[in-house]
Amino acid sequence: MIEPKDSLIEYPCDFPIKVFGFAHPDFVQAITQVVQAHAPNFDSKNIESRSSSAAKYTSLTCTVHVTSREQLDNLYRDLTSHPMVKMVL
Repeated sequence: MIEPKDSLIEYPCDFPIKVFGFAHPDFVQAITQVVQAHAPNFDSKNIESRSSSAAKYTSLTCTVHVTSREQLDNLYRDLTSHPMVKMVL
Protein backbone atom coordinates (compact mmCIF):
# COMPACT_ATOMS: atom_id res chain seq x y z
CA MET A 1 0.00 0.00 0.00
CA ILE A 2 1.23 3.47 -0.87
CA GLU A 3 1.27 5.84 2.06
CA PRO A 4 -0.37 9.24 1.46
CA LYS A 5 2.96 10.96 2.05
CA ASP A 6 4.50 8.87 -0.78
CA SER A 7 1.83 9.77 -3.35
CA LEU A 8 2.27 12.56 -5.88
CA ILE A 9 -1.48 13.17 -5.77
CA GLU A 10 -3.20 14.91 -2.89
CA TYR A 11 -6.69 13.57 -2.21
CA PRO A 12 -9.45 14.57 -2.61
CA CYS A 13 -8.95 16.09 -6.07
CA ASP A 14 -10.40 16.36 -9.55
CA PHE A 15 -8.43 13.91 -11.67
CA PRO A 16 -8.55 13.70 -15.49
CA ILE A 17 -8.62 10.18 -16.91
CA LYS A 18 -8.22 9.66 -20.65
CA VAL A 19 -10.02 6.62 -22.11
CA PHE A 20 -9.49 5.41 -25.70
CA GLY A 21 -11.68 3.00 -27.64
CA PHE A 22 -13.14 2.24 -31.05
CA ALA A 23 -15.80 4.73 -32.11
CA HIS A 24 -19.17 3.31 -31.05
CA PRO A 25 -22.50 5.03 -30.37
CA ASP A 26 -22.65 3.55 -26.83
CA PHE A 27 -19.02 4.30 -25.85
CA VAL A 28 -19.72 7.45 -23.82
CA GLN A 29 -22.65 5.86 -21.99
CA ALA A 30 -20.67 2.70 -21.19
CA ILE A 31 -17.71 4.65 -19.81
CA THR A 32 -20.01 6.96 -17.84
CA GLN A 33 -21.56 3.92 -16.14
CA VAL A 34 -18.15 2.53 -15.18
CA VAL A 35 -17.03 5.88 -13.76
CA GLN A 36 -20.29 6.39 -11.86
CA ALA A 37 -19.89 2.97 -10.22
CA HIS A 38 -16.77 4.40 -8.50
CA ALA A 39 -17.76 8.06 -8.29
CA PRO A 40 -21.57 8.23 -7.96
CA ASN A 41 -21.60 12.03 -8.23
CA PHE A 42 -19.80 11.97 -11.60
CA ASP A 43 -21.66 14.01 -14.20
CA SER A 44 -21.30 13.19 -17.91
CA LYS A 45 -20.93 16.95 -18.50
CA ASN A 46 -17.38 16.39 -17.21
CA ILE A 47 -16.47 14.37 -20.31
CA GLU A 48 -14.58 15.81 -23.26
CA SER A 49 -14.87 13.69 -26.40
CA ARG A 50 -12.65 13.67 -29.49
CA SER A 51 -12.65 11.52 -32.58
CA SER A 52 -9.53 10.40 -34.40
CA SER A 53 -8.86 11.94 -37.81
CA ALA A 54 -10.33 8.89 -39.57
CA ALA A 55 -13.16 8.67 -36.97
CA LYS A 56 -12.18 5.07 -36.16
CA TYR A 57 -11.36 5.85 -32.50
CA THR A 58 -12.80 8.03 -29.77
CA SER A 59 -10.93 9.48 -26.83
CA LEU A 60 -12.74 10.61 -23.72
CA THR A 61 -11.28 12.76 -20.98
CA CYS A 62 -13.30 12.19 -17.82
CA THR A 63 -12.56 14.56 -14.96
CA VAL A 64 -13.46 12.62 -11.84
CA HIS A 65 -13.52 13.82 -8.22
CA VAL A 66 -11.53 11.13 -6.41
CA THR A 67 -11.09 10.83 -2.67
CA SER A 68 -8.44 8.11 -2.36
CA ARG A 69 -5.74 6.16 -4.17
CA GLU A 70 -7.82 3.00 -3.70
CA GLN A 71 -10.81 4.57 -5.46
CA LEU A 72 -8.62 5.71 -8.37
CA ASP A 73 -6.90 2.31 -8.68
CA ASN A 74 -10.25 0.48 -8.70
CA LEU A 75 -11.60 2.82 -11.35
CA TYR A 76 -8.53 2.28 -13.55
CA ARG A 77 -8.85 -1.49 -13.16
CA ASP A 78 -12.50 -1.48 -14.22
CA LEU A 79 -11.87 0.85 -17.15
CA THR A 80 -8.90 -1.15 -18.49
CA SER A 81 -10.85 -4.41 -18.28
CA HIS A 82 -13.91 -3.02 -20.10
CA PRO A 83 -14.31 -4.68 -23.54
CA MET A 84 -14.85 -1.35 -25.35
CA VAL A 85 -11.65 0.22 -23.94
CA LYS A 86 -8.32 -0.04 -25.76
CA MET A 87 -6.20 2.13 -23.43
CA VAL A 88 -6.49 4.28 -20.29
CA LEU A 89 -4.08 7.08 -19.31
